[in-house]
Amino acid sequence: MIPRQSLGKVLGSLQGFPAVAIVGPRQAGKTTLAHEILRHSAKPATYLDLERDSDRAKLEQAELFLASQRGRLLVLDEIQRRPELFPLLRSEIDLRRRSGEVAGQFLVLGSASRDLLRQSSESLAGRIAYHELAALSLVELAGQHATQERLWLRGGFPPSLLASSDELSFQWRGEFVSTYLERDLPQLGARLPAELVRRFWTMLSFSQGELLNAARLASSLGVSGQTVRRYLDVLTDLYLVRQLPPWSSNQRKRLVKACKIYVRDSGLVHRLTSIADNETLLGHPLCGASWEGFAIEQLLVHLPDTWRASFYRSSGGAEIDLVLEGPKDRRVAIEIKRTSTPTLTRGFRCGVEDIGARERYFVIPEGGAYPLGQDTQALGLSELCVRLLGE
Repeated sequence: MIPRQSLGKVLGSLQGFPAVAIVGPRQAGKTTLAHEILRHSAKPATYLDLERDSDRAKLEQAELFLASQRGRLLVLDEIQRRPELFPLLRSEIDLRRRSGEVAGQFLVLGSASRDLLRQSSESLAGRIAYHELAALSLVELAGQHATQERLWLRGGFPPSLLASSDELSFQWRGEFVSTYLERDLPQLGARLPAELVRRFWTMLSFSQGELLNAARLASSLGVSGQTVRRYLDVLTDLYLVRQLPPWSSNQRKRLVKACKIYVRDSGLVHRLTSIADNETLLGHPLCGASWEGFAIEQLLVHLPDTWRASFYRSSGGAEIDLVLEGPKDRRVAIEIKRTSTPTLTRGFRCGVEDIGARERYFVIPEGGAYPLGQDTQALGLSELCVRLLGE
């Protein structure tokens, strides 16, 4: 197993919370991580996959089954298939608390955030901790299994990244997209037309990193702007799309108000835009935008939720690709370009002055840190990922 950054965090939460949820897209490795957690658990454990008929049958008398698992860690995989279990989990947790059993009772895995979070927040408030498991990242792959270029081309879903050839990886991603649209979306309660959503997802990939223009997308699809936003919210809630908000403050400058939209996994961007190999990618008009989205995802995926991410753009031309705001009033400005000869633009310098960022970085594909102009460092993507995570 490739060690996951979430392993220690989930094990820590199981020491303090009755229930822990691991949420994220399908095929990101949630089930594999859960089995690794069971290997480290001091408690005996029971694992149920709620997509299997035999495991669902065990919950026909759910209240009795939960009672029979007292003293064990019960893992419920694909919990969104049985959202009615959440009130029973709350009742069982409260009953066990009175008898002295507090932490490490339930580990639930889910592929859809909207229903999962709504149901659990209503029933398990104060009793559950959440951890998002994204696809494999540069930090997790350091020194093993894949180079940065391979991860960028294929994306981080393990079956795609670890496929024996680019051709098989490309084929797997095609099947992944089709399965999500034709089977998983209906199962997750999203009653959306598969072909329209495919076209929408593809359009987002070709527009990687652009400002959301709902009217243009709606016109191209022949639907309303409200429908476009619904599609966007569904793909966001399934951890497939990221909506990066604009930076805002009380200053009087006229700032962009629309979000930037990124398809989160670079491998899916390349599959939906028919980019099958590195040679094609490096010569494609999407190369720069794809790299920017890849870098942003790598930088954000392991940051704690005490950080806020945005971008900055003013009507006067000032622009920062990524703004990170963290504890103790930290404000980090990051410029992202796929170049080995970085040059600071006037727009970046103006943006840094506008927002008052004291930490400034220019991300390049590879290389150690070196100064680039006043108070700005150029450094490789993996170096900055490690630096931010270490801090």
